[in-house]
Amino acid sequence: MAKPEKVLFVCVENAGRSQMAEGFLRKFAPHLDVISAGTKPRSQLIPTVIDVMKEVGIDITEQKPKELTNEMISQSITVNMGCMDKESCPALFVNDVIDWNISDPKDKDIEKIREIRDQIKNEVLNLIKKIEEQ
Repeated sequence: MAKPEKVLFVCVENAGRSQMAEGFLRKFAPHLDVISAGTKPRSQLIPTVIDVMKEVGIDITEQKPKELTNEMISQSITVNMGCMDKESCPALFVNDVIDWNISDPKDKDIEKIREIRDQIKNEVLNLIKKIEEQ
């Protein structure tokens, strides 16, 4: 089986979880192509998300929220971070999706965002392992 060309992390606003996942994958598997996107992207990342990623040595300040496209989906392994907004949930638009069901960091305190960050890190490391085993 051929290794995937791209990994796509999706959530509604593309301002927190999916951006953290993108940052972790870039760090731990730089040989993989990664992108994140959302169905209703915000204008910028959640500032506290940027801060907690810096705590673990990952700078995501240059990453920007992007709108999810069919082209992104068709060329990628797609991971849905979780959905709080059922009407805009990216999983509704993707047939073959991995769903992690991770809490949205929006409006959470820094300790909760750190927990979310660490959960995402573990999921990304497990995903990399599965991809490498293919």
